[in-house]
Amino acid sequence: MALLEVRNLHVEFPLGRKTLQAIHGLSFALDKGERLGIVGESGAGKSVAAFSILKLIAKPGRIAAGEVIFDGRDLAKISDEEMRQIRGNRISMIFQDPMMTLNPVLTVGTQMVECLKAHRDISDAEAKRLAIAKLREVKIPSAEERFENYPHQLSGGMRQRVVIAIALLTDPAVIIADEPTTALDVTIQAEIMGLMLDLCRDHAVALMLITHDLAVVSQVTQKICVLYAGRLAEQGPTRSIITQPKHPYTQGLIKALPQQNEPGARLFQIPGTMPTLDDVPAGCAFHPRCAFADELCRREVPEPRPIGDHRVACHHAEKVASA
Repeated sequence: MALLEVRNLHVEFPLGRKTLQAIHGLSFALDKGERLGIVGESGAGKSVAAFSILKLIAKPGRIAAGEVIFDGRDLAKISDEEMRQIRGNRISMIFQDPMMTLNPVLTVGTQMVECLKAHRDISDAEAKRLAIAKLREVKIPSAEERFENYPHQLSGGMRQRVVIAIALLTDPAVIIADEPTTALDVTIQAEIMGLMLDLCRDHAVALMLITHDLAVVSQVTQKICVLYAGRLAEQGPTRSIITQPKHPYTQGLIKALPQQNEPGARLFQIPGTMPTLDDVPAGCAFHPRCAFADELCRREVPEPRPIGDHRVACHHAEKVASA
């Protein structure tokens, strides 16, 4: 049985007389210690899917249908009090901007101790000892000194290391990382992703990495879910998805990677843009941007179906795979 399983998840946002569908029938599973990448352009529904797992969707958003099974319990149906025992404890989240995560008026140490005491019956001295040990584990130099620092006294990379340390404090089973390196420069991004990968391996922590960057996902994850307009486009093992994509959207994302182009050549760009929630086209949402689209695509929404070791939501997946 999977550690975390999302089954036929539907998330909606009522807006006046309309209801906007943000996630349509999304399903995936995450085993203990496994690393899953959730990939897609801005507006694909990646963060909404993550926030749904932790019941953090902003009102009036709501889970309209489906299940989020964690350790045998449906998180979509438990009380807020029960959810607070899981959120930040059994399932931790790393957000995009550490300055939005860390409280600017409290020291790093105060925030780490508060986190531990919220979930464990522990003394201040023991909490401090564990916090400093975790700062050392994420390779922060002079951990005792940094424990007393305020967030603004740290660099961006150092702040993100603190956030990772806080996420690991309670020995969670799952970490959800939402674009964890976007605000950092390229060299620091590589360091942070390498650190997260090592820590997840060392602690057998499952990782759900949300990103638009397929290059990062290809280096870190074992499985990939590609989302488009709130629906699953393609799902499968990372290496197979990268080398043998079977959905035209996945193919477009891979072709757009800089390393796929000749030096000095113009970068590939998928024509058009992601539709907004209130203007999703009929049929396959990707059809206005797709070179393989025909009347069937404009008329009918493709359901995910197994093709080899992938699940693909495309009427013409076989033709796409051989193109």
